[in-house]
Amino acid sequence: QVQLVESGGGLVQAGGSLRLSCAASGSIFSINHMGWFRQAPGKERDFVTAISWSDGDTYYADSVKGRFTISRDNAKNTVDLQMNSLKPEDTAVYYCAAQRRYYRGSYYYTIGSTYDSWGQGTQVTVSS
Repeated sequence: QVQLVESGGGLVQAGGSLRLSCAASGSIFSINHMGWFRQAPGKERDFVTAISWSDGDTYYADSVKGRFTISRDNAKNTVDLQMNSLKPEDTAVYYCAAQRRYYRGSYYYTIGSTYDSWGQGTQVTVSS
């Protein structure tokens, strides 16, 4: 099992920046990808970004490309999400997730049900 704890959420004005961090513990060796998802009130959970734990390949939702950057630190077992040029529509609870099974094809990195472990979530609120 992998345990995940997010931190770094908060309130920011539109155009501002926030950095989220996710600390992983437990069966780190079993992780293939780490992802960030978000869920706004009354909406479904959406994919934001993912990163390969081994080679660092990254994947982004179109809505955040060029504004968000995911990174990992294998020594510290952390995954960070740098969010710049934030918009009110980025307001949501952000969840970190770990995917242990190997999937062939980047499509599977965007699907929440392929992730095995989830953090408790951290609130990000962007005011206009």
